[in-house]
Amino acid sequence: MKTLLIASLAALIATIGLAADGPQAWPQFRGPNGSGVANGERPPIELGPEKNVKWKVPVPSGLSSPVVVGNKLVITAFDDDKLFTIAYNRADGKEAWRALAPAEKIEPFLKSDGSPAASTCATDGERVVSYFGSFGLICYDVAGKELWKFPMELSTLGGGFGTGSSPIVADGAVILVRDEAKDARIIAVDLARGKLRWEKKRQSPVSYCTPIVWDAPGGKQAVAAGHGRMVGYDLQTGAEKWTLTGMPSGCCTSPVIAGGTLFFAGWSPGGPDDKEHQMPTFDANLKQLDTDKDSSLSRAEAGKSFAGFFDSLDTNKDDKITREEYDVIMKFMSDGTNSAFALRAGGTGDVTNTHMLWQQTKGLPYIASAIVVGGQFVMIKDGGIVTAYDAQTGKEIYMQRAAAGGKYYASPVAANDAIYFTSLEDGTITVLKAGTNKPEILAQNPKLDERVGATPAISDHTLYVRTEKHLYAFAESK
Repeated sequence: MKTLLIASLAALIATIGLAADGPQAWPQFRGPNGSGVANGERPPIELGPEKNVKWKVPVPSGLSSPVVVGNKLVITAFDDDKLFTIAYNRADGKEAWRALAPAEKIEPFLKSDGSPAASTCATDGERVVSYFGSFGLICYDVAGKELWKFPMELSTLGGGFGTGSSPIVADGAVILVRDEAKDARIIAVDLARGKLRWEKKRQSPVSYCTPIVWDAPGGKQAVAAGHGRMVGYDLQTGAEKWTLTGMPSGCCTSPVIAGGTLFFAGWSPGGPDDKEHQMPTFDANLKQLDTDKDSSLSRAEAGKSFAGFFDSLDTNKDDKITREEYDVIMKFMSDGTNSAFALRAGGTGDVTNTHMLWQQTKGLPYIASAIVVGGQFVMIKDGGIVTAYDAQTGKEIYMQRAAAGGKYYASPVAANDAIYFTSLEDGTITVLKAGTNKPEILAQNPKLDERVGATPAISDHTLYVRTEKHLYAFAESK
């Protein structure tokens, strides 16, 4: 009887997540403080549709990454035109619970590449917080019981791509960056009560970056990248501690902290330093497409040249793109500066020229955030180009195609001196050895035959991968 009682208590502790008092295994987008690194874990190197599959289950559509909450995996999803937070048992993949987000209207999103369920949940091990641009924040306990709501107005992101930033949990608060066209801001909401702690305006009309926490001299900071600018906010009050200019337009990637230093790498098309991806001038478009010679472009005239982007450019919704509308986008794109850099802590005010340790401009990622592992700052560029810089000096170690070709939305993750790169179009996972002087491929795994836009999670020596239609658990066969 005593043995049975002890076993029952152990099972209960595992279920409710005793680790709430300590570091969580994979509590947010990109894991512990957004690092992408799972220390002490040994997920399989070789994996595929028929290799080291612990389980595979169907899931509704969405781009949020899985997080680990006790014995559950939690994602958000868009199913039958409704938004849900869904938990799955980590042991067998069976759905444990789902909770509806009562959104009255779904935010605009690019159906080919976006989702209204793109933001990854955050947890402290006892609570799960979901964010939807169509509703706001909702908090649940680990059994799926709703604890509080923090409704927000419908997100109005420029370009119509949809929400991408995810919330984080730090020091009893939920931190959320909401960069949007009409009311860009960062907020801190009390995790226990769902009440606003502080709110600060931002100068970023659009970005998709998730904030991180920097334990810097003078206290913890919430660091948020954005359009043309990165800002460090006092975690307790929201006061702006420092700013850095020279960031990509409509920034997509998030920073990372390693060894007390902040690292960032990001790129966006059309900046003044980007000679390959300059948008054609409006006059060039008129010359080629303006068949009725009215100095604007109708939907029919724009045709395939503006496929998927016409509505985002037609801001006054008169079914025409004018020079004024086009010039706004051209200026927005030209505001950006693309680079990779390391920033030392302790600065105040504008730290652009005072606290930069090193800066590089090659091999930069667009969507997938970079990672620090094996003493290197490693990033992946579309086309499977992997670049590694020495984290201390910024010296280029290598830059070459070492992963599967195509686009990359999922950020790299790492464990046991191995880095996992997951391609977008077919879910090919390439595994490289960390810390080498040239790319050393440990495994070029077979494709999963589905799109993978979500970043994998690692816990309990298992790699969890969300594809377009499924959720996989990969673990070494015993």
